[in-house]
Amino acid sequence: MSQATWLQAPTPPESVALGRAGWPEWMAPLLARRGVKTAEEAETFLRPTLDQLHDPLGLPDMGAAVELLSGAAAAKQRVAIVGDYDVDGVSATALLSAVFTACGLEVEAILPHRLRDGYGFQPPQVERALAAGCTIVVTADCGSTSHEAVGMALTAGLSVIVTDHHVPGDALPTGALHVNPKLPESTYPFAELCGAGIAFKLASAFAAAVGRQIDPTKLLRIAALGTIADVVPLVGENRVIASLGLAGLATTPSPGLRALSAVARTQPPFTASDIGYRFGPRLNAAGRMDSPDPALELLLTRDAARAEELAQHLDRLNSERRKAELAVVDGARAALLERKEMPPILVAWNPEWHRGVVGIAAGRLAKEFHRPTILLSDEGETATGSGRSVRGIELHRFLNGWKTDLERFGGHAQAIGLTVRTEQLPDLVARWEASAAELWDPALLEPRYVYDAQLPADQVNHDLLTALAELEPCGASNPMPLFRLGPLEVARAPRHFGAGHVSLRVRDQSGGSFDVIGWRWSERVTALPSSFEMLGRFELDSYTGGPVLVLVDARGVGSYS
Repeated sequence: MSQATWLQAPTPPESVALGRAGWPEWMAPLLARRGVKTAEEAETFLRPTLDQLHDPLGLPDMGAAVELLSGAAAAKQRVAIVGDYDVDGVSATALLSAVFTACGLEVEAILPHRLRDGYGFQPPQVERALAAGCTIVVTADCGSTSHEAVGMALTAGLSVIVTDHHVPGDALPTGALHVNPKLPESTYPFAELCGAGIAFKLASAFAAAVGRQIDPTKLLRIAALGTIADVVPLVGENRVIASLGLAGLATTPSPGLRALSAVARTQPPFTASDIGYRFGPRLNAAGRMDSPDPALELLLTRDAARAEELAQHLDRLNSERRKAELAVVDGARAALLERKEMPPILVAWNPEWHRGVVGIAAGRLAKEFHRPTILLSDEGETATGSGRSVRGIELHRFLNGWKTDLERFGGHAQAIGLTVRTEQLPDLVARWEASAAELWDPALLEPRYVYDAQLPADQVNHDLLTALAELEPCGASNPMPLFRLGPLEVARAPRHFGAGHVSLRVRDQSGGSFDVIGWRWSERVTALPSSFEMLGRFELDSYTGGPVLVLVDARGVGSYS
């Protein structure tokens, strides 16, 4: 049992009006906390539609980018699309490749190899674009800090369109068009699009400009993959993209997406969890363990037999990825626990760690230790890795003060990537720890759960699941609601299975009861007293057809404040 603090989320005043409009007592505050103020706004939030999307021409440099591409299409020119190796970059590249080709452009899709090329738009990709006879380079999910590559491309006579959503540096690469809603001068009404979301915008605007009718729902299926997998806030336009894209996946004719669904053992209706935990890891595994090209080919192929081969290949790579990730997590955990006192920021590096998995391993340890965590693969003179943060701490802003000490640096508020000279690491880590201890409120480093509502067990039923389904797709900024239940007692003896997992049935004094599943909770559930409370999220149990609480935390009644 943990000793995390449990806090109930505050009730916004707008929830009163929503309650009067008929929303359940627990649902009204939850909607208000997501920015919903009126019944009309609730309808918009819960019923995403295409007309909620903004005009793509409102994005910086979008008009100029569309004009440049339209001229290239008229002249039958060849365009290079340079993407990133993660799901967002691969799906953005696939989307642009499909639409550009349909609109008359010849396309050369170029994805970097994580181990050979590193992240983003680099000089080797410029050389490939030139060798392929391209006249324009369009980046997808990268390029805002690629000064050398952009300069090289321009010098060679190529035009460059950078489409990116990462936080830009102090100065953008000059001479390129920059389609990025995070630019300081941007007036676009939604700044949180991911790379695939921006690719959707560019593809839509370009197709319209050349008079090509393209069903937007076909593009949203691909854009939704990057939007959900990149963990951008699932509100505003991202919620529309994710919701309509998931709905479109249910009827997709794409052999690749169908084969991916089969190996991932998913079926319609698809949820954000399906993308985040089943589709996404398999698409990501290609770029993490080797080349991302098979993931791109899977999304673009029209050959069912080839799609099945590629899906099986990605599934095998994902198994390798899990093993490599576990080795990094176990090794890093052991190294960090050797510290007498846990510092506010955790940093570890090792030459045996696979560079492709240090980011997801850092995310697991950041969650476990409730501290920003950076893990790096020591490659001799330099170390390359990734960092993940926790609620309330913007890791990118914190490390930005040391970017001149780093070989490479970029990312988002909560996730960063970096390359640093290995000999500098001990001194840098000491300075990071000292600065974090001075700047960060210690309370941010304490484990805590903020729950949405307290429910009696007799309200756990199909009506609850129906109401929760309206909030989908859930993710960043729209998480699955966290509920507090109790006092509870065991109604059916726990069943232990797998690697420390447990299932049981519990009840409370209301007379209601419900099923619980606890992943890696076997020992802790056994240690619970006779009267206890639980925090968890409700899902549909595919076996019983009823609700099941996925356990997040548990404690004896009155055990903690």
